[in-house]
Amino acid sequence: MALKPHISVQAGDFDLQSEVDKLTQGRKDIGAVVTFTGLCRDEGGKLNALELEHYPAMAEAQLNQIAQKAAKRWPLTGLTIIHRFGKIEPGANIVLVVTASSHRRAAFEAADYLMDYLKSEAPFWKKEHLAGAEDGDWVQSKQADIDDLKRW
Repeated sequence: MALKPHISVQAGDFDLQSEVDKLTQGRKDIGAVVTFTGLCRDEGGKLNALELEHYPAMAEAQLNQIAQKAAKRWPLTGLTIIHRFGKIEPGANIVLVVTASSHRRAAFEAADYLMDYLKSEAPFWKKEHLAGAEDGDWVQSKQADIDDLKRW
């Protein structure tokens, strides 16, 4: 049976433990669960909010494509990706990746791979709303994120 990842692009927040429970409940084949939660940072007190925009069908399709690549590469028994959009304040959740496998190495590597691809290939556009500024500024892609993909 092929792995069916849970993919969600949503405005609302998510609960880490609830998502892990959904993935593992009643399962005895899972030996490792790795989670990554990306949070909005305040950039040293300069950021009021980060605004993420997307095209809904395109974003979900791209996240699913990235998830399927990971599922083909590692023996995963569960996979969840949740990515938020809209205005997100510092300290709030932005993204969640949960990978499950029989063994830890696959779960760790798949989570790392997924985040590298989400940072550079997921179709989200970010605008920083800085303290004291009326309009936000679009965030450019970072070379470090692009360079991270070369590992894979």
